[in-house]
Amino acid sequence: MTAPSTLGENSVLHASATLDPAFRVAPVSRRTFGSFVEHLGRCVYTGIHEPGHPTADADGFRGDVLALTRELGVSTVRYPGGNFVSGYRWEDGVGPLEQRPRRRDLAWHTTEPNTVGLDEFVRWTRKADVEPMLAINLGTRGVAEALDILEYANLPAGTALADQRVENGSKEPHGIRMWCLGNEMDGPWQVGHKTAAEYGRLAAETARAMRMMDRNLELVACGSSNSRMPTFAAWEAEVLAETYDQVDFISLHAYYEPLDGDIGSFLASNVDMDRMIESVIVTADHIGAKLRSPKKIMLSFDEWNVWYQSRFKGTPVPEDWPVAPRQIEDQYDVTDAVVVGSLLISLLRHSDRVTSAAQAQLVNVIAPIMTEPGGPAWRQTIFHPFALTSRHARGEVLRVEPSSPRYETARFGDVPVLDAVATWDEDSHEATVFAVNRHQDEPLVLEVDVRGLPVSAVREALTLSDDDRTATNTAAQPDRVVPRPNGTAELTDGRLRVQLPPVSWSVLRLGQGE
Repeated sequence: MTAPSTLGENSVLHASATLDPAFRVAPVSRRTFGSFVEHLGRCVYTGIHEPGHPTADADGFRGDVLALTRELGVSTVRYPGGNFVSGYRWEDGVGPLEQRPRRRDLAWHTTEPNTVGLDEFVRWTRKADVEPMLAINLGTRGVAEALDILEYANLPAGTALADQRVENGSKEPHGIRMWCLGNEMDGPWQVGHKTAAEYGRLAAETARAMRMMDRNLELVACGSSNSRMPTFAAWEAEVLAETYDQVDFISLHAYYEPLDGDIGSFLASNVDMDRMIESVIVTADHIGAKLRSPKKIMLSFDEWNVWYQSRFKGTPVPEDWPVAPRQIEDQYDVTDAVVVGSLLISLLRHSDRVTSAAQAQLVNVIAPIMTEPGGPAWRQTIFHPFALTSRHARGEVLRVEPSSPRYETARFGDVPVLDAVATWDEDSHEATVFAVNRHQDEPLVLEVDVRGLPVSAVREALTLSDDDRTATNTAAQPDRVVPRPNGTAELTDGRLRVQLPPVSWSVLRLGQGE
């Protein structure tokens, strides 16, 4: 890897921005940095759970994956799906292991051994220091089953299912606050696929009943599976018309990949994410206005990532029904990491309404963490922008409206070369700028006016880039691509100046003193 080049006056491109603590978007929500564990491929088995692995603990959880999860800075983890949940019977995954049934998972054409279930997952979240976020099956099940799992998970001893949890080794309630009312129910691929009217009525009934049992829940209604769905926005409007008073969030899902070699559009993927977020906000607020409700529906972007779906769609369905096969194990390069960094910028930019998100997924399946059975775990390139943004995004998100050169894309039209967001933490008196240079050939000199903030020094400047943008991290070379110090960053007379290499993601941390 080459270090960012020295700042020079011959740089072709220039951009500028101003940071002012008066222009605040919202506090940084820690739930923005959520992840996702689904019973898909090797995410669970040989991912988070592998008894007999050299690092495994007494519960069979891989210690190396736990350590990387903590380093990644994950706040919440959504479980157990995903498409998997729409055919899942939660009861299969609790109780004595020898009595748990094996089932065929229709979503991913595999066999689920149910070795890991609700109790094991919650135990893992405690070890990883993350908040569990549970999805329930509204594809093949309904209100009664939702009440059953809620009773099992959250009620103290004294009822039949809560007592069953105690007998299974979990004396205290799991205390799960955030629940997803199904998954991607607009998708024809979904087991139990429903129309908006069918789903909206079922979700409202389920939410109402769940709140009768536990009034302190935070509930997420299913939004569209992606913004390309023919029912996008109409689905949200119809579902929220039924559920508005019963739910707290509407979900969003989006995955991005370069199509037909169009890297310029791929680097601008978060332009699409911005548009999707803003469309859902407008739709939700329209329904709120029609209902004359003072309530604001928040957004849970609980599936997002780079995913090479075009490759996955060409994968033949196995003739047998294997347990935990290698599925959707995308290997990420430098450009993918820059795009993931830009998607995080979009999520932070909308922190006033996007207060929960989950990168899909955590381990092995389109994931920042990779493992080998019985072998090592390592960080993919996309690990780094997530970990550094989670670590340094603190306090309040500041509105950033940079002046930047622009370029034309085939998919998203005219877009700026620079994308950026910033946070300001009054407690530590630190400002952090997260910036992406989308240009494929030219470095970008960025000047940021920070005279409105009490900062006087660059405390840290890191840039992820590489002359070989196809470079990846592997078990043999786990640190081939990592962020490197950017020696061009200077803060003089209240102005930050830094050179951003082509196709790069940077984090710039400013504070007082040296």
